Amino acid sequence: MFCEQCEQTASGNGCHQFGACGKSPEVNSIQDLTVYCLRGLAPVVIKARQLGITTHKADVFICETLFATMTNVNFNPKRFTTYLHQCLDLRESLKTQIQELSQGSIEWSKISNFEPDFNESLAEQGENANLHFLSQASDVDIFSLKLTVLYGVKGLASYTFHAYELGQEDTEIYHFIAQTLTDLDRNDLSLSEWVSIALKVGAMNLRAMELLDLGHTSSFGHPTPTPVPLNHIKGKAILVSGHDIKQLAHILEQTKDKGIIVYTHGELLPAHGYPKLKAKYPHLYGHYGTAWQNQTKDFAKFPGSIAVTTNCLMPPHDNYEDKLFTVGPVGYPNLNAFSTEDQVTPDYTPLIDKALALEGFTEESEYRQVLTGFAHNAVMTVADKVIDAVKEGKIRHFFLVGGCDGAKPGRTYYTEFVEKVPEDCVVLTLACGKFRFFDKNLGQIGDLPRLMDVGQCNDAYSAIQIALGLANAFNVEVNELPLSMIISWYEQKAVAVLLTLLHLGIKDIRLGPTLPAFISPNVFKLLSDTYNLQAITTPDRDLATCLA
Repeated sequence: MFCEQCEQTASGNGCHQFGACGKSPEVNSIQDLTVYCLRGLAPVVIKARQLGITTHKADVFICETLFATMTNVNFNPKRFTTYLHQCLDLRESLKTQIQELSQGSIEWSKISNFEPDFNESLAEQGENANLHFLSQASDVDIFSLKLTVLYGVKGLASYTFHAYELGQEDTEIYHFIAQTLTDLDRNDLSLSEWVSIALKVGAMNLRAMELLDLGHTSSFGHPTPTPVPLNHIKGKAILVSGHDIKQLAHILEQTKDKGIIVYTHGELLPAHGYPKLKAKYPHLYGHYGTAWQNQTKDFAKFPGSIAVTTNCLMPPHDNYEDKLFTVGPVGYPNLNAFSTEDQVTPDYTPLIDKALALEGFTEESEYRQVLTGFAHNAVMTVADKVIDAVKEGKIRHFFLVGGCDGAKPGRTYYTEFVEKVPEDCVVLTLACGKFRFFDKNLGQIGDLPRLMDVGQCNDAYSAIQIALGLANAFNVEVNELPLSMIISWYEQKAVAVLLTLLHLGIKDIRLGPTLPAFISPNVFKLLSDTYNLQAITTPDRDLATCLA
């Protein structure tokens, strides 16, 4: 086993015996085999598209399947076996159509002709595929950029798939993903060319996040600042964890008028800011627990049933296994997994029946709340107040402190950093990294709260739009704003977002809690020299540097 795609790799270098995330060597190898087969499908998709053959089904499939290989999304070998069969079926079907439109025979590369032997160990075949990829690493810096591109494309594919679920697509993104997967098999591209491809991943990811933002806002309205209760109230209960707001909406619709209170968990906290959800579903009450890595203890204490939506995988656990339901490209063999394939609305009847059968909360806990809903539309509607506060010296600096959360002790840096931000500064936050400090009472500057929750990880788009809007208002470049970005990363969506920021030319980003194991020293030096990208140090030192 070899995996270094997330921040929590063993010793910061890579997982070799068992994944720190809980992924087994078998699953890791089958995922590698799946990615290898997707790379073989991609050239066929490109050729089919050139001949005018419809490739939409393959385009969406590539995104969903890449998404499934991300950290903490899917550890189910049976699901990946299904993906492998689907990949081969799509590939051969497109080959047949291509042959019918072509004159003469088509010579496909080895990777596009590869056929896994389903009667033999898929894990061993995955190991061989990965060894083949590793054997091409004659230049460590180019290979580092190849991995950066691959992991960035995984993040891009996940956002693209989320946007697709909400009816938003851009064929240019599909084209780019297929071309990039094809380019991974090339050994004739220079270091600078791979840097360009990495930055193009960032450009495409900006477009994907824009589409996802459009999907959310057109479906549920623009988020507005909203207090979210952190306590529980009496009644039957369902807890929904993950990222997928559309699936949360399905659950809310199917639980309407059934006497069930719906709580959110983790990255679904920002869902409370969407006005159409608030207005239509009063039984969407509050938020329970914190970030994804605390799910085991949060879920074990929850007395109702639990729905886990996309990109929020949880391992089986005795305290809640019989009341856990999953949706999207996730799931375990012994759990009730609903599929989002072909845009079919899942039937949550088993989840609802379990919630009604369980006791739920028998008493109300002490009321607490946090604010969410400070997306780009909400912030820019009060831009005049923000601008005046800056001009009057009431706001000295803005800090964007956000990104992924994780279990490593070093992540206490972000809590301490926010606690030490001076009272004349504003903190913007997003993604699950905010759960290190989301309930801190930082007070206000005039009518403006000092801590503003911009939203989910994909709402990095909102943060970018806020920065661009303020830069335009002050008639300066983004890098001239009194704004510092303190980013925490964990998995491949964060890689894609970082590449987006670099594509936009944003400098002085501080990244932590550790640097990616797959970025070589020379590549990091290149990024540092070009963008002043740097690792976090200590809260006191970084604050002093940012405010100097």
